Amino acid sequence: MIAEPDGPEDRLRRFATIWSRAVFPVTSTSLTRSEFEEQLLPLARRLSRALRRRGFDAEEAKAVGAALIDAHCTDPEALTRTLDCVDAYLVLYCGEDGPQDELRMRCSRLQHAMAAGFAQALRERTLAEQEAIARAALQAQGVVAKALHASDARFRAVFEGAAIGIGIADLEGRVLQVNEALLRMFGLSEQALRGRRVPEWTHPEDAPQTWRLYDELVRGEREHYHVEKAFNRTDGTVLWTNLTVSLLRDADGNPQYQLALMEDTTERRLLNLRLRYEATHDALTGLPNRTLFFERLEKALGAGEGQRFGLCYLDLDGFKTINDSLGHAAGDRLLVEVADRLQACATAPGEMVARLGGDEFVALTTGPETEQEVDELAERIMNALVTPVSVDGRELLVRGSIGIVEGPAGERTAAEVLRSADITMYRAKSAGGNRFELADAEADARAITRHGLTTALPTALERGEFFIEYQPLVHLGDGSVRGAEALVRWLHPQHGVIGPDRFIPLAEHTGLIVPLGRWVLEQSVRQAREWRERYGEQTPSGPLRINVNLSPCQLSHPGLVQDTVEILERTGVAPDALCLEVTESALIGADDDLLKPLRRLAEMGVDIALDDFGTGYSNLANLRRLPVSILKLDRSFTQGMQRFPADPVDLKIVEGIVSLAHSLDLAVTVEGVETGAQAEQLRILGCDTAQGWYYARPGPPERLHHLALADATT
Repeated sequence: MIAEPDGPEDRLRRFATIWSRAVFPVTSTSLTRSEFEEQLLPLARRLSRALRRRGFDAEEAKAVGAALIDAHCTDPEALTRTLDCVDAYLVLYCGEDGPQDELRMRCSRLQHAMAAGFAQALRERTLAEQEAIARAALQAQGVVAKALHASDARFRAVFEGAAIGIGIADLEGRVLQVNEALLRMFGLSEQALRGRRVPEWTHPEDAPQTWRLYDELVRGEREHYHVEKAFNRTDGTVLWTNLTVSLLRDADGNPQYQLALMEDTTERRLLNLRLRYEATHDALTGLPNRTLFFERLEKALGAGEGQRFGLCYLDLDGFKTINDSLGHAAGDRLLVEVADRLQACATAPGEMVARLGGDEFVALTTGPETEQEVDELAERIMNALVTPVSVDGRELLVRGSIGIVEGPAGERTAAEVLRSADITMYRAKSAGGNRFELADAEADARAITRHGLTTALPTALERGEFFIEYQPLVHLGDGSVRGAEALVRWLHPQHGVIGPDRFIPLAEHTGLIVPLGRWVLEQSVRQAREWRERYGEQTPSGPLRINVNLSPCQLSHPGLVQDTVEILERTGVAPDALCLEVTESALIGADDDLLKPLRRLAEMGVDIALDDFGTGYSNLANLRRLPVSILKLDRSFTQGMQRFPADPVDLKIVEGIVSLAHSLDLAVTVEGVETGAQAEQLRILGCDTAQGWYYARPGPPERLHHLALADATT
């Protein structure tokens, strides 16, 4: 894995290197690749400033797009590769300190502006070249006029050899002569074009001033004019041109002919339209993307007095599980089907649907009465998701959580509206999903508090605000303490003790889970060493072991094995004193590369426990290839055993799991044991160890000392 650059300038230069490597092969320049990279470095710096600037500046990004033309990056492929690099790497290397969602949104808008600047600069360059041709034609007017009388051969050489279309008409508009280039552009014969009148070539997309300029020219009031004009071909297609029309005068200065120079810009226009479409539409679903949605939302929020808006923010429930278990191709087909259904829900005027990314969609409705309309729109969306989606012969149930924001235009910014909708959507998801919720200020405030915790996490580790509690693991056969699970807590200066359910997801989202997990591992192993040094073999079951949870981020981190080995060697603890717990969901669809570090640790003697077993969608046959020695049965299977008599279905399920585990030489640990009857039933079923409030709540290491000593004296 490539190490990250050290400082902002290093990251910026890394981004410029990636950019230059992508674009250089399609660039017409005499520079070397290294020289070309130095030419792109100032542009990368401008993009970085634009990304982090408080107010969005489209002109800066347009200027960068235009600068690519000056750097001879005129091939459309150069723009495509540039946009790909900006999309993939700009936020990664230049926006590490900001809110990622906002930076991603701004990055998308920067790409749009860059594409616009690129297209405009390319067009201006082409126009300049055409103007040069036009000036040459005007300067040759006298020569052409004389050549018409003196040397038809010389005139034909100039007239027919031109690469652009040339036509000559009289002041009545009748076409007198055309060259081969013009005939090819229209797809007509010379007989079909000659004799036609210029005013017949009107088109619905003609600019308002087109025919006014034409009238002024044939009246002698204007020497020339330049417009972008469309023509209908006989095959039904449209020919787009850059058209320059000049007035030719006789020797006495009287208007005599009109000379038209046409450059075929159809492909360039199609390219611009394609770039615009690609910049504003999702490649997978064809829906408007985040960029176009924000344009529409900002327009709706800027509407006049009396106008309102309603926004539905949809996130599919359990989509990651489908992606992980069935593959991304199946997930993509599911997203396409969902997009089609959503688009069918928003067909009224003022309504639109867009995909923000991943499995996140938004539906927008505007108008004077959106209070009821947005609720009806949310109902239509929920009803559209009821019917299962067929993917690869499987009927997949699709559910979604929706956050609704509605209100008058002009009171909030687009970013504020989307943040509120996002917060509300997660509130609906936390309530069980498959529902929609309305935004409220108090929920937004709680989410802002959550954001505050996220920003405080990095310094919390440095300030030593984390501590560890230990919950004992008890052998069900003899009741002896075999070890403990390490559970990290956060002692926040303002909020007091915060449980892992509140800050672990934040740590995983920010990437802090890796250094935090390393700290927990080291502290826990040190505690295990202290237990062994103090008690040795005094406990009936031998030295106490320590169980440490391993997050999915840590599992995929390349330094996992090395960190674990170094901690064990530094503390002098044998590998068999450590058990790493990995959740079942983290190993769903795991390939050999992901399992390799676990196998290496298992070969060293470290136990691997499969935590929350039974909550995922993994195939039981996969247990044969996982390097685990312990199954931790999720508490949902044993809650029915807290009552007497126990649920017979739960008994059968647990009995089957225990039998399967033991046949594979796996031990079974049960979480959430809260009653003696529950513990006894689990012992009868053959479970090996258990933990829960029945034995002890998580607490300081001294409490485990007392429990272990109590076992030793009984």
